[in-house]
Amino acid sequence: MSKSLKRVRAALEASGEAVEILEMPGSTRTAAEAAEAAGCLVDQIAKSIIFRGIQSDEIFLFLTAGGNRVDPERAAGVAGQSLGKADAALIRAETGFAIGGVAPVGHLKPVQCYFDPRLSDFDQIWAAAGTPRHIFAIAPQNLLRVTGAEIADFTG
Repeated sequence: MSKSLKRVRAALEASGEAVEILEMPGSTRTAAEAAEAAGCLVDQIAKSIIFRGIQSDEIFLFLTAGGNRVDPERAAGVAGQSLGKADAALIRAETGFAIGGVAPVGHLKPVQCYFDPRLSDFDQIWAAAGTPRHIFAIAPQNLLRVTGAEIADFTG
């Protein structure tokens, strides 16, 4: 089991969430691939989108429904500072995950997290579990609780 997957499993267990992490036969790197693998709607996929704060140089995690796009201006307003692109090296250094497998939990360092209200429209959503082939299902309110995310309007 990869270190990334172990961190996600440990974080979920520590939060009291008894979820099953599934290994899919194919890629779950994109929301469309993950939805197909899970047999759900694209909007039931909780995408983990990372931006870098220009002033603080900290990263910000935006958990958004698979069919939504993060609006950079709205996201900056939510974060309280200008945001820039977080490259693959920064994402791996700060979260411990590679792009395509960034989980909402189990990061190497604490991350300020924001939650797309669209995800709350479902009883169950799916998120990456630290690799490009592992996902888990969770109730939106439980993901909100375990991530400590703030519900915010940042899509466009």
